[in-house]
Amino acid sequence: MMDNDSYNNSRIHSLLHPLGLLLIGSLRLGQDDPVPDIAADPPARQLLLIGNGGSSFWPQFSRSGEFSDGLADPLDRWSRRVGNQVAQALQGRAIFPFDGPPYPPFLAWAGKSGNAVSSRLSLFIHEQYGLWHAYRFALALPEKLELSPVTSGFESPCLSCADKPCLEACPVNAFSGPEYRTDLCMDYLRGDGKSACRQLGCESRRACPVGKAFTYVPEQAKFHMDAFVRSRYM
Repeated sequence: MMDNDSYNNSRIHSLLHPLGLLLIGSLRLGQDDPVPDIAADPPARQLLLIGNGGSSFWPQFSRSGEFSDGLADPLDRWSRRVGNQVAQALQGRAIFPFDGPPYPPFLAWAGKSGNAVSSRLSLFIHEQYGLWHAYRFALALPEKLELSPVTSGFESPCLSCADKPCLEACPVNAFSGPEYRTDLCMDYLRGDGKSACRQLGCESRRACPVGKAFTYVPEQAKFHMDAFVRSRYM
């Protein structure tokens, strides 16, 4: 077992920084949290949510073998490789959002972390990164860690946003109703491969004023949008 000094922020940062990854959130686990390792010996006591804020990981990923080998699901395969490496170094277990079905409840975990909430676009909005973040994997660890900074009750900026530029920016009004109209969105994306949404990322997402400094670089935005369109053909 590692001693507690090995489980500080500096240790975690030193493992994640070379990969362009960040500690996006964390939560201490109780018996009601559906984590596979909760009943293991030793049981999981802490869950770290690891991902990217903005394009932090893009230089590392875009130079990887997974990105250039032409095989399916390059980002999932890269995430699994580096996630397992980090988990092994911390004597924990990596959990991935694409493992399933059933799929791990990453959004529920994000909500419990206290620094991310659901937005008007059905994406989670982070207190620092806005809509420009993603969870690549979670680390289930056998120790409860004292991590800083500790967040407490981030309130949705959508509640005080009077102009709602995100809703106005969508070229097909996919967010005008009570639910996100994926059919309208996909018809538009498939029909115009040169649209701003397809080349630079969702226009509604880019219109949100929160975390603008972390907007994905065009190459990354296009990568994700192309993958999104392909997934809907399957």
